[in-house]
Amino acid sequence: MRTIELTCDPALDRAVRTVWRQLADGGVDSLADNPHPAHRPHLTLAVCAAITPEQQAAVTELLAGALPLAVRFTGLLSFGARSRRRVLAWGVVPAPELVDLHREVWRRLADAPEPDPRHLPGRWMPHLGLTRRVEPAGLALAHGVLGRHPDLTGVFDAARTFDSATQVTAALAQQPSN
Repeated sequence: MRTIELTCDPALDRAVRTVWRQLADGGVDSLADNPHPAHRPHLTLAVCAAITPEQQAAVTELLAGALPLAVRFTGLLSFGARSRRRVLAWGVVPAPELVDLHREVWRRLADAPEPDPRHLPGRWMPHLGLTRRVEPAGLALAHGVLGRHPDLTGVFDAARTFDSATQVTAALAQQPSN
């Protein structure tokens, strides 16, 4: 599968990694210790079986014009995983700019094979992952560790694609340096 992802600027990346570490230090199987060398906080916009070079170029052009993108994380979400397991995530406010960008990414991927229906416009729930798949007790522990979880504002300043078959990420767009 291939993804289109937005990644956090350095300040937002550090803030999310702090929450991951807080969870891990509290005994929750968080994303803090993911061993993949390219693992970092991100927002997945699209998932499909393949992306043609033409589609990737069109998405890259779109994203280059859309970044940087301000974002606000608010509230904790829980998604079903396998069996009783759940994934805890930080909800991303679906601001009009983000929703429009998401829709435009999918317009450029209209013919992509096997789109993941959970990421399609109208069904997508923007979020940033906090935990791996955890049992209900781990989910309860995570809520206890985090307590009343504050909102966080920041910026997505780059985009990438990830190929699950090769485990390789490739940059798509990034905020120009000043």
